[in-house]
Amino acid sequence: MIRNILATFAGFILASMVVYIFETGIGHNLFPLPEDANPTDMDWIKNNMNRIPVGAKVFVVIGHFMGIISGMFIAGFISKTSMIPAYIVAGLMILATAFVTLTLPKGLWFILAEVIAVFAGFHFGKPLAQKHVFN
Repeated sequence: MIRNILATFAGFILASMVVYIFETGIGHNLFPLPEDANPTDMDWIKNNMNRIPVGAKVFVVIGHFMGIISGMFIAGFISKTSMIPAYIVAGLMILATAFVTLTLPKGLWFILAEVIAVFAGFHFGKPLAQKHVFN
């Protein structure tokens, strides 16, 4: 039981870190935001989505994809006995992605890419987690 709780927390923390690395660490460095940008201010982002480089948006999608995969993997790796932690991590990441996608004005391509990315992340993350779960 404790191991599964730890697996869930570790998976979610890793998934969040991976999203941050892809979005901010890689995406914002390769495709810098405008000089007056404040990426921590949701109002600024809402009002300036058209000024954010497409490449930076692509790295957000990649981050969500990779976050789900890595989070599910580590949850399965730590749990060893259950897929539930991996499913919880995936569910939390899908909900977080849906929240961000629905609260910020985004183009149709971005919404479709996000939907495809999270389901593809689940599709690829599930077998990686299952490799380490022994019932």
